[in-house]
Amino acid sequence: MCAYVLVAEDDDKQAELVRRYLRREDHTVLVVSDGRAAVDQVRSRRPDLLILDVMMPRLDGLDVLRALRRDYDLPVLMVTARSTGDDKLAGFDLGADDYLTKPYDPREMMARVRSLLRRARPAGDAVALPLRAGPLALDRIRHEVRRDERRIECTPAEFRILEALMSSPGRVFSRAQLLERAHGRDSFVTERTVDAHVKNLRRKIEADPRDPALLRTVYGVGYKMHDGA
Repeated sequence: MCAYVLVAEDDDKQAELVRRYLRREDHTVLVVSDGRAAVDQVRSRRPDLLILDVMMPRLDGLDVLRALRRDYDLPVLMVTARSTGDDKLAGFDLGADDYLTKPYDPREMMARVRSLLRRARPAGDAVALPLRAGPLALDRIRHEVRRDERRIECTPAEFRILEALMSSPGRVFSRAQLLERAHGRDSFVTERTVDAHVKNLRRKIEADPRDPALLRTVYGVGYKMHDGA
């Protein structure tokens, strides 16, 4: 699965290592060394995947993600020397799809790249008719979500969570189940990440995110999509 990958990394040695591993799998790679250039390249060239370092000049990785998520839903793998849970959750809260902490094994990075690209390009046999839940419509062919005909931009992980919930209205999904849908079995993120994704989804799909009518919490269990009952 060849892809066009944008790497935003200001450490020249690290950037060259990432470039070399990506090219081994025949990906087209562009490296930029600051956050502003990363935003410009996403807007002009629309890569299939962004590998985004947090600590960069001009615009840090979190600000890059904040700027891009308003308009783009490409998969984003964040890379950082920060290893605290709060830092990771901040990235996921802004729409990161996966997180890798330095120093890391380049083979692990490539496994995550493959996983993100695979989930961003679902097999045609898995695509079915559009899903509906109240005012929401999810189109798996066009990879679109709409509320009352207004398009809602979702990250790949948010889309997969919403797809799972809308495919079985009324069914309660645990955080572990939704985590697997969003990030796969080969991800090392925690179940708390699901809460960040749900928070983002509610902000986008609910009339009042503080009093959600669609994406409901089942305390002590997980989440469900309201089935109208």
